[in-house]
Amino acid sequence: MELAVDQPFDLAASLESGQAHRWRREGEWFTGVIQGSFVKIRQASFSAQGSARDVVEFRSEPWPEAALLPRLQAYFRLDDDLNAVYQEICQDLRVAEMVGRYPGLRLLRQEPWECLIAYICSANNNIPRIHQMVEKLAESFGSPITLDGLVRHTFPTPQRLAQVSEGELRQLGLGFRARYIAPAAQAVADGSLDLAALAHAPYEEAKAPLMECPGIGPKIADCVLVFSLEKLEAFPIDVWVRRALGEWYFPGQKTPPDRVLLEWARQHFGRYAGYSQQYLFHGRRLER
Repeated sequence: MELAVDQPFDLAASLESGQAHRWRREGEWFTGVIQGSFVKIRQASFSAQGSARDVVEFRSEPWPEAALLPRLQAYFRLDDDLNAVYQEICQDLRVAEMVGRYPGLRLLRQEPWECLIAYICSANNNIPRIHQMVEKLAESFGSPITLDGLVRHTFPTPQRLAQVSEGELRQLGLGFRARYIAPAAQAVADGSLDLAALAHAPYEEAKAPLMECPGIGPKIADCVLVFSLEKLEAFPIDVWVRRALGEWYFPGQKTPPDRVLLEWARQHFGRYAGYSQQYLFHGRRLER
């Protein structure tokens, strides 16, 4: 089935830009799991009667493609007018340069519970290892799904992970992060951390309860907010973004501490600071 796209969209850049952690490249296809469904998706150019357009094809199990379609549209934030976003964020010349290099890179709207655990796993970590940790959690405590002879697993529920001991998680290679998984799962399972409600709360009100969870600091909270809870003004500051800001915005100076950088960035980049952050992150990381 096809996913209709009528604005800038780069599937590979969006999936490989460090936002989400369950996608694999399988030849021309990407495979991943979205909301309990195993998805294969690819992007190819298509020419019809002399006009070119992008074709995004996908398959899924167990969700029928027609049922998954609106979920994919939401996941890739196709309800965002990316051209309008560009008009605002490209007023910053460095962001405009990154947009020129990676047009169609989109923020993803991920499932909040999985996003929360993935970014707890991101603490003092690199992207390949985060991928491995999240996949091990799914393989160990999720349910198998098969598509075209390939097997992936659903992400475990909060109730399931709340029952897993720190020792079991350490055996999966989570290290010190293991001590934070069960408390976060318990908070979501018993409703004391209501992720769905946070999507409708203002930025500061949504950030505060996330940071009450052990193991969640400002960067992890901002990642969860921008990638799953509709806070496009959030601006996560990790090592790559800190380097980008220091080198490109504060050259020849001592880079301010993260607290100061965050306040500056949210004022400087405005309501779409999260989009600016993702372009700066992706561009600086690929300049290594």
